[in-house]
Amino acid sequence: MSLDFLPEDCFAHILSFTSPIDACRLSLVSSTVRSAADSDNVWEKFLPSDYQEILSRLVWKVVYSSKKDLFFRLCYPHLIDGGRKSFSIEKSTSKKLYMLSARELSITWAGNPLYWSWKPLLQSRFAEVVELRTITWLEIHGKINTNMISAKTVYGAYLIVKFADRAYRLDSLPSEVSLEVGDIKWQGMAYLRCQENKKQDLEHMYFLNRIEASRYRISRERRIENKRFVSEREDDNNIELLNFYNIAR
Repeated sequence: MSLDFLPEDCFAHILSFTSPIDACRLSLVSSTVRSAADSDNVWEKFLPSDYQEILSRLVWKVVYSSKKDLFFRLCYPHLIDGGRKSFSIEKSTSKKLYMLSARELSITWAGNPLYWSWKPLLQSRFAEVVELRTITWLEIHGKINTNMISAKTVYGAYLIVKFADRAYRLDSLPSEVSLEVGDIKWQGMAYLRCQENKKQDLEHMYFLNRIEASRYRISRERRIENKRFVSEREDDNNIELLNFYNIAR
């Protein structure tokens, strides 16, 4: 039977159980399928269940003509919560992504101009960033409510930095990184700026962490999955600290 003979609302209901990519591909089949694939009923299913609440937190209002239009507009980062966070949707999976500004983090001695300098940066989406001048103790804490992020999803925690040409000593010693979800805590080590000769050490660390994580997951009855992958991204700006699995709410 041709898909064109299916009632549009029936086909739209079926499409709502697929993915944004599938809906876009199927819209090319025929004009009838396109009408169903582009309907608000389909694309509202792809939007976060709390998208109305998220829209109310946007710094700048988003104008959209349909739920599909809204979805793709939210695939680009938008400032929320007075500009202290950034929100977007991952286009292929419709999962929620958040970025915390430096002002949203707890940074030891961040208020002391001898150690840190707050300033605007043209390349940043946030109004200001903080520059490390000199310090003997580097400690940064970030917090996000797990109810804000997508359930049943593996998330990565990243530290996003920009290195100045004069930066030094960030690769001499590894930094301790940790992640806490409820009463469960993971710890690992990461170089904020690794050299080529430290890659083998990082690979070895990754292998050991995978073994530790497997043992821990078994003892915790697999309540939360942790991949504990510690590495530096190729662009030298996004340092992946730890991965975690957000359990269903």
